[in-house]
Amino acid sequence: MTKVASPQKESSLKSNFAAFTIPILVATGILIYMFVLGNPSNFEGGDSKNHPIEEGIGHVLGLIYKGGFIVPILLSLVLMSITFSIERFLTIAKAQGKGSSEGFVRKVKGHLTANSVDAAIAECDKQQGSVANVVRAALVKYKEMETASGMDKDQKVLAIQKEIEEATTLELPMLEKNLVIIATMASVSTLIALLGTVLGMIRAFSALGTGGAPDSVGLANGISEALINTALGIGNSAIAIIMYNVFTTKIDKITFTIDEAGYSIVQTFAEKHK
Repeated sequence: MTKVASPQKESSLKSNFAAFTIPILVATGILIYMFVLGNPSNFEGGDSKNHPIEEGIGHVLGLIYKGGFIVPILLSLVLMSITFSIERFLTIAKAQGKGSSEGFVRKVKGHLTANSVDAAIAECDKQQGSVANVVRAALVKYKEMETASGMDKDQKVLAIQKEIEEATTLELPMLEKNLVIIATMASVSTLIALLGTVLGMIRAFSALGTGGAPDSVGLANGISEALINTALGIGNSAIAIIMYNVFTTKIDKITFTIDEAGYSIVQTFAEKHK
């Protein structure tokens, strides 16, 4: 018999996702650096101390390997950006529900106009997602306030508004969770790349200051190390900034839809219970 994870276990996995994913990605970045980029077949004579082979994918991998010990750190950050972007994409897609949010809100408005609160609640159950969860909570309170005694209209309206606010407060943290990691990648990647660039330039200038003829190999390696780290860091920073803006835009759209639906529910109640 298949066992279904309890909501508590599922919630625990979601809350601890970053805690167990980040160490795994750091280890993965180090392993990629050592065994993929540092594969002997990527270098002349099968020795990673030599120059990368002349052409092919091995040439590119060997060049990146020559970026030094900063490269595995940057690789780990790239993996984090990709992993958490995928995780946020899936989470936000689920939060948007099974159908169009705009169409869902229109259907709910139609059911309320026809005084069919139960049909509107059933629509929420079909739609699912964060918008539907908030609207459903508001509709349940709406139905409760219709039969509530000892409260005037303003108190009932305030009760529905409070229910919407509380439901929204519960949903938004789930949408915004781990976005701070993607935002951090945008700034940290650039700083670590800058560190790699500085170390590479130090190595390059050391090759010039040998006292005799400049060490052309050391100079080339130093400049190469600096540029490889710069490229990795800036590239990852650009990806993180783009994904952060994409996700915040999607969350803003969901929030706007929740506000629109909540306002419509409150206004409908106020109009029908004068």
